[in-house]
Amino acid sequence: MVKIRSLELGEFPLLLAPMEDVSDPPFRALCKKHGVDMMYTEFISSEGLIRDAVKSVQKMDIFEYERPIGVQIFGSEEKTMVHAAKIIESVKPDLIDINYGCPVKKVACKGAGAALLQDIPKMVRLTNAVVKAVRVPVTVKTRLGWDDSTKNIVETAESLQDIGIEALTIHGRTRAQMYKGPADWSLIGAVKNNQRMRIPIFGNGDIDSPEKALEYKNTYGVDGLMIGRAAIGYPWIFNEIKAFLTKQQSLDPPSIEDRIAAVEEHLDFSIRWKGEKVGVAEMKRHYSNYFKGIAHFKDYRTRLVIANDLCEVLEIIDELKANFATVSS
Repeated sequence: MVKIRSLELGEFPLLLAPMEDVSDPPFRALCKKHGVDMMYTEFISSEGLIRDAVKSVQKMDIFEYERPIGVQIFGSEEKTMVHAAKIIESVKPDLIDINYGCPVKKVACKGAGAALLQDIPKMVRLTNAVVKAVRVPVTVKTRLGWDDSTKNIVETAESLQDIGIEALTIHGRTRAQMYKGPADWSLIGAVKNNQRMRIPIFGNGDIDSPEKALEYKNTYGVDGLMIGRAAIGYPWIFNEIKAFLTKQQSLDPPSIEDRIAAVEEHLDFSIRWKGEKVGVAEMKRHYSNYFKGIAHFKDYRTRLVIANDLCEVLEIIDELKANFATVSS
C-alpha cells in the first residue's frame, strides 16, 4: 500500500498531473469516474492567491468526491509561499504540492517553477518554510534538472526528503527540453532505488499506453505513475492501465457514443461551474482531443470551435449522435 502519511493511495496509484487550463473540476470529474487514484488542481500562483485574484482563488474549488486531492502552488518568495500555503490549508486539501517543474517562460522567468532547478538551496529553503507552516502533507513535483549539465535530481530528492516532504513526483525531462524528446526515466529509477529514499516516488513523462505503464513500472520500480497529456480528452486511460497492470487485460477503446457522452458531461459541468459563456468558450480547447483519430470529424470540429451559443453547440452534438456511424466509419 502506497501511503502519503495516513493517506492510502492503493498498491500502485495512478495520479492525474496538474495542468494549467486543463485539470479543472469538470475535467477532474471525468478522470475520477474513469479510475484515477489521486488528482491535483491546476497550479496556483502564490502571488495571485495572496492578492485574492479571482482566477487563483477559483482554482482552489475542490469537492468531497474528488478526494484524495492536492492543491498545487508555485512561487519564488518564502513569505508569499508560506502565506499562500496557509490559505490553501483552509480549504482542507489532502496535501499541498509545490511545483518546481513548470518550464514555461511566464513562470520560470519570474524565478518560480523550473527556475528553482538553478538554485537548489533556495528550493530547499522555500520547501522547508512551507513544510513548517502547514499541518497537511507537503509534496513536490520537479524535473531532472535545468539542463543536461545539471541533472542533479538524486541529490535534490535527498535534500527535499530531509526537510520533510512526504512524496516526490519527477518528470523525466530537463527544463531545457520543455516537452521535447523522450523522457529519461533512468534517473527517476535512480532516485527510487537510492537506499536513502523512504518516501513514495512517482514517475511522470511519456506514459501514454497501458503497455508502457507496465514496462516502466517493472523497469524503474516507481511507486506510481503521474499521467498528464495522455489523459487530455482521454480519461479512459486510467482504467485501461489498471486493467492491464492487474489482469493483463486490454479494455475496448471508448466508442464514439462514449466520447460524445464524455463531451456532454464535460460541457455540462463546465457551464454549471463557470457559467454558460465561459463554459462554452473553454470547452473549445477540448473537442479535438475527445475526438482525436475519429474520421470525418474535421468539419464538426470547425463548427464546434466557431460556435459561441450553447444551443448551437448542442445542435452540433445532436448531429454527431445521429451520424456517429458515419463519423466513425
